[in-house]
Formats: sequence, C-alpha cells, structure tokens
Amino acid sequence: MLIVGGIIGWLASLITGRDVPGGIIGNIIAGFIGAWLGGLIFGDWGPVVGGFAIIPAIIGSIILVLIISFILRKLGKRGNQTHHDHA
Repeated sequence: MLIVGGIIGWLASLITGRDVPGGIIGNIIAGFIGAWLGGLIFGDWGPVVGGFAIIPAIIGSIILVLIISFILRKLGKRGNQTHHDHA
C-alpha cells in the first residue's frame, strides 16, 4: 500500500513537472492524500491496485501537487520581497 501511494505521488509529480517536497516520503503522502481527495471528488471507479482506485487517485494527486506547488511559490515570493524605506 505504501509503495502504491508512493508511485501515485511520483506519477503526479512527473505529470505536473513539479517536485513534491520531502522526496519519497512526500510522494507517499501526496499519493495517500491525493487518492483520498480524488475519491471524494470523482468516486471510486476504474482499476483498483493496493486499495487505491488508480485513476481518481492520480487525478487527485495531480490536483494536490499543483495546489502545494502554488502555495510554496506564493510563500517563496513573499519571503523574497525586500522592503525599502525612503527617508
């Protein structure tokens, strides 16, 4: 089950072209949360492997990776801004 979750998270990061923070552990977490999210949005249809409905799980993981990437990019831009005081 962990392996399938990791593969789902890894596939989502490959498809989106964005890395999931945390390496292998991040991929596993993204796979599990993405599978849960995909199941909520799309239901449990398609082939099931290791307890995951693969198609909704991958779609949910892609959505999750894009959301995480967007949030991290916004936080990174906010942290890189400098404030100049003019006297």
